[in-house]
Amino acid sequence: MDIEFTKMHGIGNDFVLIDCRDFDAMDIGKKAKKLCDRRYGIGADQLLLLLDSSIADYRMLIFNADGGEVEMCGNGIRCFAKYLVTKDITSNTDLSIETQAGIIQPRVREDMVEVNMGSPILEGKDIPVRLDGRILSKPLKIEDRTFDITCLSVGNPHCVIFVDDVEKFPLTTYGPLIEKNELFPKRINVEFVEVINDREIKMRVWERGSGETLACGTGACASAVASVLNEKTHRRVTVHLAGGDLDILWGEDDDLYMTGAAEEVFEGVIDL
Repeated sequence: MDIEFTKMHGIGNDFVLIDCRDFDAMDIGKKAKKLCDRRYGIGADQLLLLLDSSIADYRMLIFNADGGEVEMCGNGIRCFAKYLVTKDITSNTDLSIETQAGIIQPRVREDMVEVNMGSPILEGKDIPVRLDGRILSKPLKIEDRTFDITCLSVGNPHCVIFVDDVEKFPLTTYGPLIEKNELFPKRINVEFVEVINDREIKMRVWERGSGETLACGTGACASAVASVLNEKTHRRVTVHLAGGDLDILWGEDDDLYMTGAAEEVFEGVIDL
């Protein structure tokens, strides 16, 4: 069966996007690992599937490169919204998208997309983490090192760790160990953050199910919140990632606002 797809990226975090309104989405989702493979498939960090929704404008399903379904993706929803507008699927630029993390509201503004990501979840059991209350700068021993972790959910779970030099940090050593630690029942995304000043941070990310990626929108949001909670930055910061920059505002209304680019790379057809 020939399936049309669009390859997109949000500051280097790349996606295969397929309109599944006329297909069995879960059947396509089962092939996420093949589609995301960079040698035997199209190549992507995640697979995004478009469906109709009875409670929002459209619905988005998300599958990681390892085939696992996840709740939310910040860079992915920007690409998803841009796709809907540029492919003339909708004339609306203010959208509501159903996800497993709830209804998310992106706004397409020329080259940029702003997304209201909702309020961060800070209670341990709701993230989920096997600790009660807020997990704010709590020690976690991983092999030979002890890290101070701050955990929260932005529709999906995150563990933020502040380091002195993020470029030199051995992310590929500790990232997977923290991701799969028993403290996190659904695994976790891990952000390593260097504070540049009170309005700028630099971040590298180990995404559960995908490994190190060039960017992570929800991770940038989580890092911004953790920076505020640990009294390191103001509520609005520029997050510098390997693939580019995101503007993150944790508003006084408690909602997180993420603004960044979303770009189409190419279109194609693949035989599934």
